Amino acid sequence: MLFFLVLSFWAPAVLISGQVCPLNSTPRKTVTLSNRGHVFQEEGVWNYTTMLLMEDEGVLILGAREAIFALDLNNVTHKKAMVKWSVTSEMQRNCIFKGKTQTECHNYIRILHKMSCDTMFVCGTNAFNPTCDIMSYKDGKLTLEGKQRDGNGKCPFDPFQRCASEFVDGQLYSATSSNFFGSEPVVMRSLDDTIQTEFLTSWLNKPNFIAMKHVAEGDDNPEGDDDKIYIFFNERPVEYDACTKMEVSRVARVCKGDVGGQQILQKKWTSFLKAHLDCPVLQTKLPLLIQDVFLFCPDTWKTCMFYGVFTPHGEIPEYSAVCAYRTQDIRDAFSKGRFKTRYRHNFFEKWATYKGPVPDPRPGACFNSKIREKGFSTSLDLPDKILQFIRDHPLMDQAVKPSEHPLLVKKGAVFTRIVVASTTALDGSSHQVLFIGTASGSVLKAVNYDGKMVIIEEVQLFKQSDPVKILQLSVTLGQLYAGSEEAMVQMPLSTCDHYASCMDCVLARDPYCGWDLSAERCIAINNIHPDTHRQVVQSLRDGNAAHCPAVESTTIIQTFYPGNKVRLLCQPGSNLARVQWSVNNHTIQNSNKYHIHHNNLLILNASDSDAGFYTCTSVENSNGKDYVIQTATYELRLGNVMEHPSVLPPAQDQQKSLLALKILVIILTLMMFALVVWNVYKGHFAIQRCLEKAEESPQSVSDCEEIQL
Repeated sequence: MLFFLVLSFWAPAVLISGQVCPLNSTPRKTVTLSNRGHVFQEEGVWNYTTMLLMEDEGVLILGAREAIFALDLNNVTHKKAMVKWSVTSEMQRNCIFKGKTQTECHNYIRILHKMSCDTMFVCGTNAFNPTCDIMSYKDGKLTLEGKQRDGNGKCPFDPFQRCASEFVDGQLYSATSSNFFGSEPVVMRSLDDTIQTEFLTSWLNKPNFIAMKHVAEGDDNPEGDDDKIYIFFNERPVEYDACTKMEVSRVARVCKGDVGGQQILQKKWTSFLKAHLDCPVLQTKLPLLIQDVFLFCPDTWKTCMFYGVFTPHGEIPEYSAVCAYRTQDIRDAFSKGRFKTRYRHNFFEKWATYKGPVPDPRPGACFNSKIREKGFSTSLDLPDKILQFIRDHPLMDQAVKPSEHPLLVKKGAVFTRIVVASTTALDGSSHQVLFIGTASGSVLKAVNYDGKMVIIEEVQLFKQSDPVKILQLSVTLGQLYAGSEEAMVQMPLSTCDHYASCMDCVLARDPYCGWDLSAERCIAINNIHPDTHRQVVQSLRDGNAAHCPAVESTTIIQTFYPGNKVRLLCQPGSNLARVQWSVNNHTIQNSNKYHIHHNNLLILNASDSDAGFYTCTSVENSNGKDYVIQTATYELRLGNVMEHPSVLPPAQDQQKSLLALKILVIILTLMMFALVVWNVYKGHFAIQRCLEKAEESPQSVSDCEEIQL
């Protein structure tokens, strides 16, 4: 209780800034991968969690434990090449000797970036001795070139510790831990001159790095501004005065042109700033933690959006959410927002809004035309007072808010990864389709229509105990690639042919698909040639299926027998549909005779009068309108009891019982007779012994009589 009181005093925004969000959490369909995609697994190989798409070469480079694969992008089951990168037995023994487990003491591929058309930069944990190398893919062959270099600060020591990296203009930007124990976090630029963060808790306090994204602002910026590298992570907040392990989400950024200070912050970032990243959900008591970020840029950097997935503290799933942030809003938080400052109060260190004068040029700012006009060419030219200010004030006062309320809030789920694809609908409108990985091995496919999120389907890719650990998107091929601990999967972004009817196709509100009335099938919108005049139905925002023909009912004949329990099955057609049962056009309600359980109808103790027509109707509501999406009719007929072996009338049942009893008596009689004969033969009866003795002497007969008496 004390913790919440203190927290509410020092950080009221965390607890009261949330918004009540609609829990649009039910997927319309829940399906398995089945024949929709392809699954790749290699015997004895685990941890398929690092991917690099090389679309020019037509391959997916997949990093796993002690192995790297080149797979066909069109069908990942076709392995084009493979290279092993294993640790030596001596390295593994040393790793275990230092207290690590055998599972940890392998080489897990964690960093994989394209350097040129056919070369890559790759790093592995290498039994807690991170190592990097150059790898090439030429003539269908993967080759490690043996140019190994120290991976400290580039790749994590711990294979299961989160890290982030980007490869920009020949430089590796990385966010990880730089020591064996994982206690020295660092955000670093390396390969040439190294620039990194300070080892101060005010800069990084036990962070869990999530993602790193490069935004090329310098390409089209009238202010002559620099490119930005954004880092997303969770960490323990130094600004909250509470002894707790609570974490908050952060977004930080550094400038690509930063070369460090001259004396203060020498070979350290002079542009490192961070802010609280808020995804407000009032249903939660503590701030949600970011788990993954996808950078979506439909046009220039000004239109870029960061889509993030958030989960609650702890292992118990409560609510997961998706929030979207404008690049401009994050940019403004760092370039225009106030700083936090640290001061002492009653022997305690506190953080509050800095209200003093801010030096000029603004500390932490990326170099632009205005700064250069003041005579500063690089960060090496910055005066000490500016460098000292940014060293002491890396934290911004205000949190970065999403562009609107959370796009999606789902109860009882744990989101792990996210990618976003854009597609054009039949009317020319553009829609962003979210693919969200979960800890239960599935992917949600969702679209936001006018502020309301629609989950089109949930596809189970892996076992429920195998979380989705990476998602990669090929917009060119229209394919989604997912990796987990045990396998990797390829899945098309759209599978229109799986929608069986016009109602099913239109009510799915899938922007990739529409119903062709003439061909009577669900087709991909991007396959429609503009010159063709085809009647295609698609209604994304309204979900209006009024143009669809009525669904046809199927009739199933089923026989029943009096006194039995009858079960009639019904498939609702979608998770959003409700089932209605009727008999001879009269609605059925739960009663002593009828019981509707999991959409199926149970008729208890059926009688002759229960013969008739039973109809199961699946009704789905879309924007206030009800649509019949599926109908099935059972014709329940009374069966001939004499022909049914499992159901017997009382008279026949009695006859069978009497016959069984007679047979049992005969068997027992025969058994008794056989027992008597056997005992007589063996001489076990006393009368037989006396008769034998009588032949010898009369006295023996009288003795026998006395014994019998």
